[in-house]
Amino acid sequence: MMEQLDAILNYTLLTFNEEPLTLGEVLIIPLWLGLSFWGVRLIINLLTNALTRREKDPNIIQLTQRVLAIIAIAIVFMTTLSMLNVPIAAFAFLSGAVAIGFGFGAQNIINNFISGWILIGEKPIRIGDFLEVEGVKGVVEEINTRSTRIRRTDGVHLLIPNSKLIENTVVNWTLRDSLVRGTVTIGVQYGSDCQQVKDLILASATAHKDVLEAPAPAVFFQDFGDNALIFEVFFWINSKVDGGLRAVSSDIRFDIDRAFKAQNIVIAFPQRDIHIDGTLALTRSPTRA
Repeated sequence: MMEQLDAILNYTLLTFNEEPLTLGEVLIIPLWLGLSFWGVRLIINLLTNALTRREKDPNIIQLTQRVLAIIAIAIVFMTTLSMLNVPIAAFAFLSGAVAIGFGFGAQNIINNFISGWILIGEKPIRIGDFLEVEGVKGVVEEINTRSTRIRRTDGVHLLIPNSKLIENTVVNWTLRDSLVRGTVTIGVQYGSDCQQVKDLILASATAHKDVLEAPAPAVFFQDFGDNALIFEVFFWINSKVDGGLRAVSSDIRFDIDRAFKAQNIVIAFPQRDIHIDGTLALTRSPTRA
């Protein structure tokens, strides 16, 4: 029985480069590939967990995963060819022809692939950054070799080609830090005490827990408007989402409104004074019989 099995496994299917290729060598290839990729995945997961426990940068973790995966695939591929007694030189001409055809037919894919490695290596955009691309704002969740996944502020996920992030103008709100400047504009009626208005606005901005002390909030008397005296307050917060700035601005507006009402300061609204030359004559409409 064993002799028959050994004879079957050693049966020569074909001869390549004067080396026989047996049935046993062909059957062992799937087992080798399965064990190899299982081992590679295990090693990558262990390394990823170790880096995560050390609180390493998610971009470093992702780059490490990609590099290890590429190296592992190359090693497995070369080993598989060696097990099949296939010399690498045999693929030189074929790979060159395939590369030329692939290059002409998949320029966009190659462009996005190279752009992806530029994003991962150069890090102009990182996982967790808050971006604004063509009017769309969102947080970067994953940078892949072909596209980047962004979670928009309304919860919708976007897949943006990497070449678009390299070639076009992208606003990265958190490239160097998470500092974001907010602005609240308000108009009060003419005749209001300007110094008191400034003090109340500044107190409302300074009192908010998310407004930073440095840079400190600043209030400016912007202009004498058509219907109001225009004031503007600038403040800084640490925020990685667009909603954080809106929430702080809203809180400051509520507080300014309460402070103005307590001090009888009127928030202006559009109004017009009409001056009529001459006199007005009132006429009574004739009554019906």
